[in-house]
Amino acid sequence: MMRALWSAASGMSAQELNMDVLANNLANVNTTGFKKSRLDFQDLIYQTLRAAGTAEAQGAQVPTGIQVGLGVHPSSVQKLFTQGDLQTTGNALDVAIEGDGFLQVLMPDGTLAYTRDGTLKMDSEGRLVTSDGYALDPEISIPADATEIAIGSDGTVSVILTGESEPQEVGTIQLAKFLNPAGLQALGSNLFRPTAASGEATVGTAGLDGLGTLSQATIEMSNVSIVEEMVNMIVAQRAYEVNSKSIQSADEMLSVANSLLR
Repeated sequence: MMRALWSAASGMSAQELNMDVLANNLANVNTTGFKKSRLDFQDLIYQTLRAAGTAEAQGAQVPTGIQVGLGVHPSSVQKLFTQGDLQTTGNALDVAIEGDGFLQVLMPDGTLAYTRDGTLKMDSEGRLVTSDGYALDPEISIPADATEIAIGSDGTVSVILTGESEPQEVGTIQLAKFLNPAGLQALGSNLFRPTAASGEATVGTAGLDGLGTLSQATIEMSNVSIVEEMVNMIVAQRAYEVNSKSIQSADEMLSVANSLLR
């Protein structure tokens, strides 16, 4: 059986996964704080028909060998944590992270998850929560009689209460960063969970120790570029097509061999 059949089949399979990744990127072009993914490829093992450096007659040495590649396989799908564009909303509870860092979110099972989505809300108890109702960690509560809310670039949350003119500090939004954010596990709902590859979270004050700053009444948009993803989609489609042509050509060659007569 011709090696080309299986090599081309591996190429088609890899491009199918590539298209899945690109489609997910495009589907989340308007998702707040979304980070696009990139599929990385590696070539498969090579079949060595003649090794380079093999000694020939009269002591001559073969300068180059004969190796035939056996296809391609996906090696990783990597999240790219580049900064997304910032959009002003005018909503006092919206907050964007400019630079490195994640908001900490307390999950129902008591563990922490991390997000770049700063579209915060207030629940019935006045706590700052995500769109799914998960509270920030550490917890921050807004008094019921607060008339104005201010979030500083360092995460300090202050309010002005009814009948008062001086702001009162009610808490601080802390940020977390990871040595290898690409190793985080995506949970959906704009949340990430640390893994052994990402390392443990380092928590600190926004604007210090390499952490980004916070911008109130602003959200971070997806870092997906529609034009770039469309070009990548065209490349994936053509790569899929040319691999199918390789299978067709190998099939035609086998057909010719099968039709030989003595």
